[in-house]
Amino acid sequence: MGAGGRMSVPSTKHEQQKNALHRSPHSKPPFTLGEIKKAIPPRCFERSLLRSFSYVVYDFCLVFLFYYVATSYIHLLPLHFQALAWPIYWTLQGCVLTGVWVIAHECGHHAFSDYQWVDDTVGLILHSALLVPYFSWKYSHRRHHSNTGSLERDEVFVPKPKSKIPWYFKYLNNPVGRVLTLTFTLTLGWPLYLAFNVSGRPYDRYACHYNPYGPIYNDRERLQIYISDVGVITTSYVLYRVVLANGLAWLICVYGVPLLIVNGFLVLITYLQHTHPALPHYDSSEWDWLRGALATMDRDYGVLNKVFHNITDTHVAHHLFSTMPHYNAMEATKAIKPILGEYYQFDGTPFYRAMWREARECLYVEPDEDAPTKGVFWYKNKF
Repeated sequence: MGAGGRMSVPSTKHEQQKNALHRSPHSKPPFTLGEIKKAIPPRCFERSLLRSFSYVVYDFCLVFLFYYVATSYIHLLPLHFQALAWPIYWTLQGCVLTGVWVIAHECGHHAFSDYQWVDDTVGLILHSALLVPYFSWKYSHRRHHSNTGSLERDEVFVPKPKSKIPWYFKYLNNPVGRVLTLTFTLTLGWPLYLAFNVSGRPYDRYACHYNPYGPIYNDRERLQIYISDVGVITTSYVLYRVVLANGLAWLICVYGVPLLIVNGFLVLITYLQHTHPALPHYDSSEWDWLRGALATMDRDYGVLNKVFHNITDTHVAHHLFSTMPHYNAMEATKAIKPILGEYYQFDGTPFYRAMWREARECLYVEPDEDAPTKGVFWYKNKF
């Protein structure tokens, strides 16, 4: 499974999971980006404004349907049924809104349409509605794509070598510690990353996605960071007015909890795409763009693959060709597997089990002691 097109399909789930843990090749690939692109039908790179908007309309039809049912009928149920109905609403709404987040992500990559101003307008509106500073995220995320797998320059979920791991980490590598760590990461990880660059690359001074003059951004980008801040402030003001009209408890139930689920999923999705025992990381002596782009993992989220617009199971293709629209990524993934061979990585372990395994196995990175070069780092967990 983890070896792509060059190996036979494992016959059992045990064999599939075992193969998924085989280390990815880390030497220079025997193919070029151009050769990969030639294997993909040209139509996969075509962006359709109408088709892209159809996904926005579809997602928002579901969003408003769930909202209408929740606000019109849940309060009519007996209390014990309300206690069941609200979590169902939160889960459904949070999953669909994660799909909305992904569409805004498409806009940030100029994969929504052929018009940059349309992409940025749609992305700004959708991300602002989810309290995401669109342009701020867009530019830092672009640098992530430019430096994936680099220990010095990647932007998010940058692993640390053992020597830089905080002393208390070894005391968290147990079931209780992992529960606490995962709970903290999935609930507070996203706002802490935006506000304090937690889990991001180190900078020589305070880095914040809301600060136009922070080290993340250059002079040409600062005006758009202000626009991002205005978008978030505008949404915050609207939410304040909603609280005045309907109360804080109403807002938390209808909007707040689904937003927490969105934040949790986007952190989890990103974490599992770039954190896996089979994936290498590189220092400056070994890193190059293609090997870094291939150091990512396609995952299987079951029915949520479609809800999340296949950002979960086509991430390798996305890192190679980020302006490709999501609705063509599945076809492109099938086309590139024979070219990538063992360099294509897929793990079909259920995401909740994978989350627990990676939290246990992937604590820091170190090169192998007997490796001929010391620039290739692998996840380890032994203290």
